[in-house]
Amino acid sequence: MVTTAVEQTPTIDEPVYVATATDYLREHRLRYNPEHPPLGKLLIAAGVAVAGPRYDPSYTGTQGDVGRHLLYESGNDPWRLMLWARLPVIVLTLLFGLVVRSFAGDVAGTAGGLVALALYAFSPDVIAHGSLATLDVPAAGFVLTSVWLAHRARHRPGRYLPLAGAALGAALATRMSALPAVPVLMLLAVVSVRAARPGGGRWRETRRCLTGAAVVVLVAVAVVWAAYLAVDPRLRFDPAAPVPAVPGPRGRLTDLLPLPEAYRAGMRVQFGMEDYPWQGFLFGRVYTGSLWYYLPAALLVKTPLGLLVAGVAGCVTAVAVRRLRAAAPYLLLPPMVLLASAMTGARDFGTRYAVFVPMFLAVAAACAGVLFRQGRGRAAWAATGVLVLWVAVSSLRAFPYYLPYANEAFGGPAGTHRVLHDSNVDWGQDLGRLADRLRERYPGERVWLVYKGSGVPSSYGIHASDPRAVAPDRVHGLLAVSDSAAAKARGELAGLIRTSRPVDDVGHSITLYRR
Repeated sequence: MVTTAVEQTPTIDEPVYVATATDYLREHRLRYNPEHPPLGKLLIAAGVAVAGPRYDPSYTGTQGDVGRHLLYESGNDPWRLMLWARLPVIVLTLLFGLVVRSFAGDVAGTAGGLVALALYAFSPDVIAHGSLATLDVPAAGFVLTSVWLAHRARHRPGRYLPLAGAALGAALATRMSALPAVPVLMLLAVVSVRAARPGGGRWRETRRCLTGAAVVVLVAVAVVWAAYLAVDPRLRFDPAAPVPAVPGPRGRLTDLLPLPEAYRAGMRVQFGMEDYPWQGFLFGRVYTGSLWYYLPAALLVKTPLGLLVAGVAGCVTAVAVRRLRAAAPYLLLPPMVLLASAMTGARDFGTRYAVFVPMFLAVAAACAGVLFRQGRGRAAWAATGVLVLWVAVSSLRAFPYYLPYANEAFGGPAGTHRVLHDSNVDWGQDLGRLADRLRERYPGERVWLVYKGSGVPSSYGIHASDPRAVAPDRVHGLLAVSDSAAAKARGELAGLIRTSRPVDDVGHSITLYRR
């Protein structure tokens, strides 16, 4: 992850998060990026504080403009600033690995915990997004932590349910996509309380169950408030861009939530995004809107085959084996509900919206060892070892290009751009690698560039023109096109690509053509 963080230029979302984190740190105001709560950006701010960038709080513009100004127009070193912003997320991702090991160990024993940890550590999506200053892995990891603590509450609810609520609150204070986890954790709290103290009369048991669920929710809400108060104790909310009005039941429900005004405004921004007709790309098809099966299909492409086999076997085992059955709701219900919710979204942009799936699959895979142990001992452990080794080899072969990872059934990282786009393969991360490639192999050549990302090419020594701004017969030399732009190319750009010869590939996300 550190190697990845050092080599990759900013992805599309990172400059916004880093600029918002810097504004939190310097100005203590709730102004930018209200669509995401502050906790994840406060984490990023810990790294920004060490980097100590120059920052102009009076600069006006959109949150994207502020991010670009901070990285490229304020005299800061974008490489150094981005590395420090990414390091806290890397540390947190590693800590979530300990949660995976402990959760799986509680369910399937020490050996199962080590199997789960190995699968988690080699998960390409976890490595890719855990090495960026983004919010997907932190939110997913906090949900996983909350579920693990709820599982532990089966034995000591008084100790672990408040902690489960705190972890749930951390997830809610990082990304609003964690909201569907609230009823799930309430239900799991009820299951844990009943398991810890069965009997005692129907009324007494009902009261204990409701109290456990209420504790989880109240602590979670308190953590969300604490995250906003940590930015500005006076909770002043002055958004840099207008917050859309949301009529109907969604707007009324948002107004009723016992959460800060800025959180509710962020929900309205998210609702506005969901109403926009975004473009998607799946298996070579460009479409407008969303496909309900997009995320399952993308996960099938980007999850290592060994993890899929071990995870599915583990889920079946958790349901089939009596001594594991008590853990099944904790292993299956949260990822199923969160995935079902994510599948209704309007933005088919990548498996990062479901990065919790490989995390829960790694934990569930620990149960597969129990299934294998029902047979012959050495052969059973050999089967488990083969699956772990399969995942490890597949992951190591992708190094250091983890964002465009695809498993062997879909051609590996080099073939991902043919079936997926955006953060699945090309999120703007290879601008620096493109600059190096041009200097090493194509010095002095005329370069035309269609780049999809937040980086500024000239800041990395790339002096290129936009081929779409001139007549096609004037475009000669090298044509560099981000694979996401090529996937959805229409009109003039599609014609240029069709009449060019591919000659090179940068990071499996940018293709160089000769004209």
